[in-house]
Amino acid sequence: MTSSINYRGRYIEPVPTSNLVNDGEDFPEFEAFEEEEATPRAPSSAGSLKVQQVEMSQSINKPNHHTSSYDLKNLVIRRGEEFLMQVSFNRIPEPSDDFQIEFLIGANPSLIKASLVMVVFGPRAGEGGRWQGRVLEAQGGGALMIGITPAPDAIVGKYRTYVAVSQRRGMQRSKRDATTDLYLLFNAWCPEDEVFLPNDAERQEYVLSDYGTIYQGSAGAVGRRDWVYGQFERGVLDACIFVLDASRMPIYNRGDCIKLVRKGSAMINSQDDNGVCVGNWSDDFSLGRSPTSWTGSVRILLQYANTGTPVTFAQCWVFAGVFNTFLRALGIPSRVITNFNSAHDNTGNLKTDLIFKQDGSPDERNTRDSIWNYHCWNEAFMSRPDLPPGLGGWQVVDATPQETSDGHYRCGPAPVAAIKKGLICHPFDVAFCFAEVSLLKRDKYGSLTPYRVEKTYVGRNICTKSVGSNRPNFITHTYKFPEGSAEDEKTMTRAEEYGCVRDHSDVPEIPLVVTITADQVYLGQNVVLQLLIQNQGDAPRVIKAQLSGAIVFYTGVTAHRLKDRSFSVTVPANSSVTEVVTVAAEEYTPFLGVQLSLYFMVTGQSDSQSVTAMKLVDLKTPELTLMVSGTPQVSQEMFASVSFTNSFSFALTKVQLSMEGPGLMSSRSRYYSSIEPGAVITWTDSFSPRLKGVRVLVAQQVSRIVT
Repeated sequence: MTSSINYRGRYIEPVPTSNLVNDGEDFPEFEAFEEEEATPRAPSSAGSLKVQQVEMSQSINKPNHHTSSYDLKNLVIRRGEEFLMQVSFNRIPEPSDDFQIEFLIGANPSLIKASLVMVVFGPRAGEGGRWQGRVLEAQGGGALMIGITPAPDAIVGKYRTYVAVSQRRGMQRSKRDATTDLYLLFNAWCPEDEVFLPNDAERQEYVLSDYGTIYQGSAGAVGRRDWVYGQFERGVLDACIFVLDASRMPIYNRGDCIKLVRKGSAMINSQDDNGVCVGNWSDDFSLGRSPTSWTGSVRILLQYANTGTPVTFAQCWVFAGVFNTFLRALGIPSRVITNFNSAHDNTGNLKTDLIFKQDGSPDERNTRDSIWNYHCWNEAFMSRPDLPPGLGGWQVVDATPQETSDGHYRCGPAPVAAIKKGLICHPFDVAFCFAEVSLLKRDKYGSLTPYRVEKTYVGRNICTKSVGSNRPNFITHTYKFPEGSAEDEKTMTRAEEYGCVRDHSDVPEIPLVVTITADQVYLGQNVVLQLLIQNQGDAPRVIKAQLSGAIVFYTGVTAHRLKDRSFSVTVPANSSVTEVVTVAAEEYTPFLGVQLSLYFMVTGQSDSQSVTAMKLVDLKTPELTLMVSGTPQVSQEMFASVSFTNSFSFALTKVQLSMEGPGLMSSRSRYYSSIEPGAVITWTDSFSPRLKGVRVLVAQQVSRIVT
């Protein structure tokens, strides 16, 4: 009779991919020695050694491993660093007593795959493997204080713990005890770990900080969004391990930071693998929550872990915020990056082509590429032993689903150093981070002629949160050399050798230059645009121009077109003329959604010459007032009060007010059907701090406009 085998491929059994659901019995409490062993091992003269209790010494280990903030009942430690265990026996072990401590992760643990680890004591000491163990102290009554040092490349995740004693005819194990389970993380404090980060202030910021600032807006008006990473909150670490389980990533690959980060990049979005967040760049969020309504990652990750269903909805800063939580929770140094004027190359030619009609107006029908007002991604810090020297350190990783990489929507890790040097041949996805902007004119036959190549517009400002403060740290210089420098030209030439397409068209110098400026205004105010037209030629010029405006999503996609304005102006030789255009609030307010960006473009013709200028205006909104009262002490009741005054001339509807603070308060929300002009709302709630030190509360409000 032939039995059916359900496993396909080169494995005779399934590859272990689950870390959290292996709570059953791993080994029998008594495991007999193999039959071929000739004689039973001699018992100790003092009688059989038996395990009575195992204690994980959390009060000692957690501070030493920088894991005291994790809201978990089990021990959390970092690999490559010694931790202590107290094992109590029925008597003090003798030198001839043979026992071992076993650590297991995933199903079907294997010594070969390092998912089963044995740390051996007694006559066989040192035979167990790469984890090290030593007896630190005999404490009387049969108790030993034991030090265990996990290998610096050990598998990351949740381990089960057993103590097994060699008896006359086999190994006698301790009973399954969930309280001795431990979580093992990457270790930025260990020089042998691939995520080692030498600077302690950076470790505090990029591993231990559970709150951050994500920058938004535009290159000329940088705004900020507070974000609660909350990697230490209850359930978050388990949720991050659940994400890896849901990806079916083999357990034995989870000690490799490169593979784990690449898998995480794919799993934070749901595009092709039922991952954490569903992207939505429309203005309809009726089937979930608006991306602007989230205050942090905790609620998103817990909802995903509890339901196994992707969470609705996210945009780039949400993907980056959740990914940052995932990375920091597992011990990987990480930070959120914002790139202003971020090119999105849909055509795969490594440059961004913007196409215009003969009259100079944008040809949206034939333009496939786009420039986002900003885009958020992450950097993770790690060594890259798979690449030539000098390419370790910060790596770009991006969970926002834009383009596929090896068949999945993911990006990175791509070395920032490789991007700067034009080494786009190296993995992973370095080429996707390259772009320049070509402006092309399309004639009536469909032919495209470049009339301007913009080398500085994309990636004008790249920033992240500063270490120890909320000020933006501009790191553009880590991605590229100064524009026009010899190093920059070498980088572009090298990138071109590896396949980057550059436009070498002989674009004539145009004596006409147009720029648009505008002061930043609050939502509901008129927008005043100043159009400066400069004629650097020796003859006067008559320019026929058109000003087009639109309400846009931050991705550059038009949500609603505003009224076009046409004008003609004569500019004397070697002179300039300023045109002032006022866009009344009534023109844009009725059509605003959750995105508050206005995009203006001037296109003009003078004889056969074309000019173009672009300007993005981000509308400011009134701020919330957040007050805290009570004694700032752990476990003492305090009160947070958030208030808002509707200073607009119109009502706000479907108002959702949210508060959250890591170590202080879980995510809470209050709903208001409407807030009339001039009305004030106040919401007060109580909380009890869990963690000491400087803590942060975040409040956020989203609403709809009624005009």
